[in-house]
Amino acid sequence: MSGKFGSDRKINFLNRLPVVSLDSGDITERCKFNFSYFDNTQEAGQDYSAWSHEELLKLFDKFKNYTNSSLDYWRHQRTGGGGLKVFEVYGDFPKRSDFSHPKHVPHDVQWARFRLENMVRLVGFIIPRGMECRKDIVLKEAFDSNTFYVVFLDRNHKFYLTEEP
Repeated sequence: MSGKFGSDRKINFLNRLPVVSLDSGDITERCKFNFSYFDNTQEAGQDYSAWSHEELLKLFDKFKNYTNSSLDYWRHQRTGGGGLKVFEVYGDFPKRSDFSHPKHVPHDVQWARFRLENMVRLVGFIIPRGMECRKDIVLKEAFDSNTFYVVFLDRNHKFYLTEEP
């Protein structure tokens, strides 16, 4: 017996119980990733199978890191010597891109990207904050403006072309 009212087994059991509940944390503030709009058909992008095991491991480590905070948090974070943004919202699909807007992606989204490293980007879209449907459409749930919908894996920075041809 370790104490007046319990045994070591009881104390060990109690120490293993979760102490966090849904209402005690920041679960709604953490960003999410959705892959239902992923497009691996375009020549400029890649499929998961084209990335090495090490590249995929790095990507999943980034997901774990990114999902600790909100998209708004990442919008204000900088990386690299030049202070480049980790997460950038472009708005419209870029005029200069080696990709084309997939037909299955809604036209009224805001295109964005995560800078993974060097030239590597994770490209997708977000739903604008405060987005509402037409009055005659009723949604089961409100839009989630803290989800990043992954559309392209862009290893070579071909989505948003910044250099002149």
